Amino acid sequence: MDYTARMSRVIAIANQKGGVGKTTTTVNLSAALASMQKRVLLIDLDPQGNATMGCGVDKYEVEKSVFDVLVDGMSINEAKQHSLENKCDVLPANADLTAAEVELMSLDRREQRLHNALTEVRGDYDYILIDCPPSLNILTLNAFVTADSVLVPIQCEYYALEGLSALLETIEGVRETVNPDLAIEGLLRTMYDGRNRLGVEVSGQLIQHFGDQVFRTVVPRNVRLAEAPSHGISIMQYDKTSRGALAYLALAGEILRQRSRQEKTSANVAASESNTNKSDAPVEQVQVGADTATVKPVSSDIETADG
Repeated sequence: MDYTARMSRVIAIANQKGGVGKTTTTVNLSAALASMQKRVLLIDLDPQGNATMGCGVDKYEVEKSVFDVLVDGMSINEAKQHSLENKCDVLPANADLTAAEVELMSLDRREQRLHNALTEVRGDYDYILIDCPPSLNILTLNAFVTADSVLVPIQCEYYALEGLSALLETIEGVRETVNPDLAIEGLLRTMYDGRNRLGVEVSGQLIQHFGDQVFRTVVPRNVRLAEAPSHGISIMQYDKTSRGALAYLALAGEILRQRSRQEKTSANVAASESNTNKSDAPVEQVQVGADTATVKPVSSDIETADG
């Protein structure tokens, strides 16, 4: 077995508090990963469709969207579009998605609709990023059921900590019921201003309480970062030398390194278990003349030199 085989990682970007940089993070992280030659699919699960627009796709002219995938069972390959600006694929959203919550209520296994749809395309991508709506509803639940991890953007202010507690409780609930492997990808400090005393204090509290779960990368307040969405492009295309662009490139690098460490750990554990199983293989006794010899069976899964 190839223990180093890579699989796509599905990351839901969520926080039920609005205005913390979820969509900004989804759009710019997808562009940063794509700039590093990663195959990326961005899924817009927010009826506002801002991530769709941020990738250069006009939400008002979208004919096939994530609504058709969730409600009508359309394949993602049929509904997705390619963003030339961000160099990634986009499953767009628009106001039609508002009706999805009502439509999904009458469907069986409604919380697994996105998970089932992604099964067909997961092998086509290195990363799948899901922009969640600013609420904990059936759309967000679909994202959590299919995701490997949740990335939480947090603005360093007092009320952000209160909202974080509710979100973590929801994630724990999903773990206990439908997705036991759901992990926290990391907490991302956004719109950070080091001159703001409260921001510095909240940042320190996050590190104190969550330690390594807080990304080392900090996304600063940046005018160029705020201007990019109005042009339908990411900060990578708008101004790749800006502080905002450098921050999201750093975040992408941090995520790649973190994933690499996790894969090495998994490979080592799997290899160790394999060796343990081989060493525990039953022995056989064979009669050789008047003597009894102990023979350990030869493993049949030894790889050939050219294989």
